[in-house]
Amino acid sequence: MSERISKKSIGAQFDKNQSAQVHGPGPGPGRGPMGMNMSGEKPRNFKSTMIKLLQYLRPYRVRILIVLILAIASTALGIFGPKILGNATTVLFDGAVNKIMHVPGAAIDFTYIGNVILLLIVLYIFSAGASYIQGLIIANVSAKLTYNLRNSIAEKINRLPLKYFDKQSYGDVLSRVTNDVDTIYNSLSQSLSQIVSSIVMIIGIMIMMFTINWIMTLVALITVPLSVLLITFFVKRSQKYYKQHQKFLGEINGHIEEMYAGHNVMRAFNGEDKSIHKFDGVNGRLYGVAWKSQFFSGMMMPVTMFIGNLGYVAICIVGGYLAILKTIKVGDILAFIQYARQFNQPISQAANIAGLLQSTAAAAERVFDFLGEEEETPESSQPIKLDNVQGQVTFDKIDFGYNPNKIIINNFSVDIKSGQRVAIVGPTGAGKTTLVKLLMRFYDVNGGSIKIDGVDIRQMRRNDLRSIFGMVLQDTWLFNGTIKENIRYGNSISKDEEVIAAAKTAYVDHFVHTLPGGYGMVLNEEASNISQGQKQLLTIARAVLANPRILILDEATSSVDTRTEILIQKAMDKLMKNRTSFIIAHRLSTIRNADIILVIRDGAIVEQGNHVSLIAANGFYASLYNSQFETGLVN
Repeated sequence: MSERISKKSIGAQFDKNQSAQVHGPGPGPGRGPMGMNMSGEKPRNFKSTMIKLLQYLRPYRVRILIVLILAIASTALGIFGPKILGNATTVLFDGAVNKIMHVPGAAIDFTYIGNVILLLIVLYIFSAGASYIQGLIIANVSAKLTYNLRNSIAEKINRLPLKYFDKQSYGDVLSRVTNDVDTIYNSLSQSLSQIVSSIVMIIGIMIMMFTINWIMTLVALITVPLSVLLITFFVKRSQKYYKQHQKFLGEINGHIEEMYAGHNVMRAFNGEDKSIHKFDGVNGRLYGVAWKSQFFSGMMMPVTMFIGNLGYVAICIVGGYLAILKTIKVGDILAFIQYARQFNQPISQAANIAGLLQSTAAAAERVFDFLGEEEETPESSQPIKLDNVQGQVTFDKIDFGYNPNKIIINNFSVDIKSGQRVAIVGPTGAGKTTLVKLLMRFYDVNGGSIKIDGVDIRQMRRNDLRSIFGMVLQDTWLFNGTIKENIRYGNSISKDEEVIAAAKTAYVDHFVHTLPGGYGMVLNEEASNISQGQKQLLTIARAVLANPRILILDEATSSVDTRTEILIQKAMDKLMKNRTSFIIAHRLSTIRNADIILVIRDGAIVEQGNHVSLIAANGFYASLYNSQFETGLVN
């Protein structure tokens, strides 16, 4: 990804701005805190998605095998503890009773008890050590997997055609990179070892309980179906309200963001009461589902504990009765109660893991769907790189349509000589940016060819092609950094003297010296600490520093005052000197000196020529031009 934005071309800026205009920023709703998918969303195909995820885990199979072995060892060592402690309790109890009964030679075998205590300490240390190591390994594997997934997504973004982003929202793509990948990471790091531990613990505890007494084991297992049913009930209810919670959370966040971004407009039209009323409505619904989701999820533990306590009561009664019959030892009752208490834990974990795996599969499915999207046409196997670009551009009988069944440009040809100025004009929404998108290979033509210096652009690598261009767009794009860093974005290896020279050419140097910090002043996130005209001059300075052979200019003087407009126009005239330039024009008065004017209407090129010839033809261009100078439209 870094290669595309580090070149002289700032074509990525054009792509970003175009996408932002269509879709708008910001992630969509439906995600929980910390990126966790708490919506209860289910995948379309759980099995195939999990198989794909396991394929991604295949390079780490040795480490995962070690984790599984350590999980089994850690759980098994922990399972033996209550049984060993029960034996020690029996020895202590029998010795104490015998002494009370004055049995000859009766004594408590503290040596045995001490050895048992030492053995338990060793077992628990090894169990804790195995748990620590397995946690370390699985955290590393999960982090590495998500690191690779993010890299794959980032690389995929650069290989996707622009038409994909025309159909998908920016927030949806962002959500796949952040929330969905984070869901996979959190799920794997939490569930992988827990699945093994829960299975081993359930099987191991059942075996140990049966070895103690089969009657008490059956008593303990009576409560299991009831626990499973209640846990399932609460999980379903909580997921339902979590889904609504995330929906309303997204709505309230969107409303706050919208009101903050348009705060001045909202207050200017006295929209405070309406905004507060809408906020209160969404906030009320959010409150309703929030407490219900927390209530149902919070009820799982108390309910399972209540059922578990009923089981303990039954175990104690049956165990006491069997002890009276001398068919079970007191220490075994203690061990059995501990096992019964532990038995509920893996059942609860298994229910939580089942829901977690659904979320994991849903998130992974979205990521894999994205990675499986159709990519751009492959690069030429023998790419041509132009070393000394002259800037001659030829459109040779091109046909193009965003939909192959609906061609909007038919058999269009024009030969643009090096250094010429080409204006692209037409009403709003006519498709003026279409030719620019074709020129930079954001889309490929359906027929014909586009050539630069006689070389078909499809024979060039896209990065090499886009490095030929520089762009100044109507919507300025500046990032959070110093003014000097923003200008240097056009050429990352330029020296300070070159940056200042470019700033002087673009009439930036003067106003920079009036700002606190000068070139070292940090622009905030929205670059709202400088004016719109100053932003535009900075983007021109960036393009000057890039020193491209071909320019694409989206006229950006409509939102600035007359004095700043003149200043920007002068800077753009300097920038266009001796360079082939494509000007997307809105004010037709600014392009009268263009060498070629392409007139677009409803996505099709209806006229071409210079200003004089088009006015003489008295066609669509003439009507557009004259309409801008009708009485009352121009001050």
